[in-house]
Amino acid sequence: MPYTTINKGSSYFNTLIYTGNGSSPRTLTGVGFKPDFSWIKRRDGGQGNTNHNLWNSISGAGNNAELSSNITGAEGGSSADLYGYVSAFTSDGFTLTNGTDGTYYDLYTNNSGGTYVSWNWLANNTSGSSNTAGSITSTVAANTTAGFSIVRYTGTGANATVGHGLGVAPRMMIIKDRTSGAYNWTVYHASIGNTRRIILNSDAGQDSADSRWWNNTSPTSTVFTIGIDNGANASGDSFIAYCFAEIKGYSKFGSYTGNGSADGPFVYTGFKPAFVIQKNASASATPWFLFDNKRNPFNKTDLKINPNSSDVESAANEIDMLSNGFKVRTSGSYTNGSGNSIIYMAFAENPFVTSGGIPVTAR
Repeated sequence: MPYTTINKGSSYFNTLIYTGNGSSPRTLTGVGFKPDFSWIKRRDGGQGNTNHNLWNSISGAGNNAELSSNITGAEGGSSADLYGYVSAFTSDGFTLTNGTDGTYYDLYTNNSGGTYVSWNWLANNTSGSSNTAGSITSTVAANTTAGFSIVRYTGTGANATVGHGLGVAPRMMIIKDRTSGAYNWTVYHASIGNTRRIILNSDAGQDSADSRWWNNTSPTSTVFTIGIDNGANASGDSFIAYCFAEIKGYSKFGSYTGNGSADGPFVYTGFKPAFVIQKNASASATPWFLFDNKRNPFNKTDLKINPNSSDVESAANEIDMLSNGFKVRTSGSYTNGSGNSIIYMAFAENPFVTSGGIPVTAR
């Protein structure tokens, strides 16, 4: 049995940082693969705060296909048609096209002199295929090697199951109503279980136990279960779900208990992280924090972006990204509240041990 099936994390997930130049169209390269899921955020505040913008290969690139992690808006709700958008996925990146606003036509993705970050995942470079494993027929683009799938389905308003195409149970799912702007981003995380949810566009803690979220049923190797809550199952609405399974040496979805000390917990992942999201699930008024190895190529890793907010990048609540995990270096309650449960998702730069059993540090 190999130690890992992925020796190079950037073949399946990669972060790209760039500076805007205002030209349109503009094709950016350097991702290393054709993305199926691209998430772009302006880092600086040269023109004020800006929404996060997310595109995927099932919904398609385009000026009305984006969703924003910090708002409840439906697809197209962040006005990328006005302020710039991903117009195509290419073999090594994506093409950016300006919007139609007379002043801020390139604000979201390519404003001259603006600094940007893009996080990119590889599924299977298709617009998806039919999956009939659940009670709802879904459209799925899945990469079983990387444990990632994009799922589109139509809600019923009644307890249901949806095929995800991963072949193993997801540890985390991020779901958004594409049709309506009335509902939050609904998140399942294995560490908070199948009776609770947490909201991506909010700084609130986990919701109270309720069967409405997941019908008190954990995902299986073929399907995930949705309850009657509109956030994941509004009748007649179209939904997109990003599903993540754990792959040894490449991805990890877990939790740790904060100790309230600047000498915070060490979290073992089995790889050197390239990307970490943290959220205090126990406490309200605690933002989601996102770090990566491109904005901070060396420790300390302290340039955070909040997925639930339009705020610009800032330095706070740092971690160290190490060869086999990450170390919390803050006493702050957001990511290290004493006795609090902090959930995380992490993707690898390198595995700690290769598929041949060789420690990376020995190569």
